[in-house]
Amino acid sequence: MVRIIKNGRVLDPANRLDKVCDILIEDGKIAKVGADLSAAGAEIIDAAGKVVTPGLIDMHVHLREPGQEAKEDFVSGSRAAAAGGYTTIATMPNTKPVVDNAALVRSLQKRAAEESLVHIAIIGALTKGQRGEELAELGDMTEAGAVAFSDDGHYVQRAQVLLNGLDYLRAFDKVIINHDEDTTLIEEGCMNEGHRSAMLGVKGRPTVAEDIAVDRDILLAEYADARVHVAHISSARAVDMVRQAKKRGVKVTAEVTPHHLTLTDDCVDLTDSATKVNPPLRRQADVDAMVEGLKDGTIDAIVTDHSPHAEEEKDREYCLAPSGFPGLETALGVLLTELYHTGKLGLNTLISKMTAEPAKLFALSGGTLSVGSPADIAILDLDREWTVEAENFYTRGTHSPFVGRRLKGRAVMTMVDGQVVMRDGKIIE
Repeated sequence: MVRIIKNGRVLDPANRLDKVCDILIEDGKIAKVGADLSAAGAEIIDAAGKVVTPGLIDMHVHLREPGQEAKEDFVSGSRAAAAGGYTTIATMPNTKPVVDNAALVRSLQKRAAEESLVHIAIIGALTKGQRGEELAELGDMTEAGAVAFSDDGHYVQRAQVLLNGLDYLRAFDKVIINHDEDTTLIEEGCMNEGHRSAMLGVKGRPTVAEDIAVDRDILLAEYADARVHVAHISSARAVDMVRQAKKRGVKVTAEVTPHHLTLTDDCVDLTDSATKVNPPLRRQADVDAMVEGLKDGTIDAIVTDHSPHAEEEKDREYCLAPSGFPGLETALGVLLTELYHTGKLGLNTLISKMTAEPAKLFALSGGTLSVGSPADIAILDLDREWTVEAENFYTRGTHSPFVGRRLKGRAVMTMVDGQVVMRDGKIIE
C-alpha cells in the first residue's frame, strides 16, 4: 500500500523539521518527505490544517499481562494507545508472575506481535520477584529483547542491590528505571503530605521521601558511571537534583506524567479514588517545577504511567483503593489543553518529549519521520474540542480524574508501520 499524507504541518523534532509538506509511505516505511509529492495509485490523506508527527512513545505503562488481564491486556491496552496517538509503548514488569526471566520476555513479545495494534516493548524486573534482594536474569532478558529494567511500584531499598544492577548493566548500556520513594517514610501514606492532607485527616507521603531516594540513586549512578532513570518525578527538589547532576555529567534522566504536570493535591477528593497515584499529586510549586524541568531539558520524557484497575477495586474508600488510573487516551489532550494552549510549553518541546527523546533514551526505532524509518505516525488536530467520557474509553480502566473534562486538541489518526489503526477516535481493526 502506497499512501501520501499531504498538506500537513510536519513536525519532526528529531530532524528539526517544522514545515508544511508531504510524506510518502511505501511498504510500511517513510519513503520521502517533501513538497508536492506524488505516486501512481497512492491513497491520499489530506492533513491540511493539522499537525503530522512521529507516533507518540510511552515508556511507562502497565498492561497487566500476565496474570491481571481483567484490569487490562495487550489487546485493550494497545487499542487505548492507538486511540491516544501512541505507536510504541513499554509495559512494566510488576505483573503476576513478575517479568523477571527471559522466557517471560519472549512469550510477551510473541503475544504482543500476535495481538497488539501498536509496538509493545518489554521492560524486565531488576530483581527477582521485584523483592529488592537478588538481581533478576538481566543478561538473559537483555538478550531476549528487554529494553530496560525496573522494579517500578517498589523502591529498591538496599543500595548494594541497586549498585550491583548498575555495575552489571553498564556493559549492556541498559538503563534502570527507578520508582523513587523511600519506603520507610511513606508507610500507609495516601496522598501528598502537607496542608491538604492535614485538613482531610489523611496520612501523607512527603516529598522528602522522593528527594532522598533520587539523591541516593544519582550518587550510585555517578559512582558506577552507569545509567539511571527517575520514574514519574514529582518533587521540585528532586528535579533540581537531576538538573545539577546532569551538569556534572552524571548519566541520569527523568520522566514526568501529565497528572504531575497539571494536577495538585487540591484536587484530592476522598469520595473519588481517581486521584490516588504514586507518587502522589503534589503542590503547585512542584507542578511549576515539572514544567520548568521540561523546558530546560532536565526532564527528558513525558509518560502516562497508564495504570488501569478493575471498577470494584477503585470504587472503594480512598486509602484502601489501589493507586493509578488509565492515561493513554487522555494524555495528549490534557497536555495540549493545559500546557500548549496556555503558552506554558511550546509544541516542538512537547512533541519531542513524547517522541524523539524517549526513542533516543531507550534505543527505539521510532520517534522520527526520517526516510527509511517505520511509518509510525500521528496526525493531530490541535483545535479539536472534546469531552473525556469513560464510556468511550478503549482501556478497561474507567476511573480517571480527567473524566468530564473539556479538552482542546487530540490525535485524529494513528498509523503503525504505514497502516491506519485509528481514524477520528475510532479503532480500525
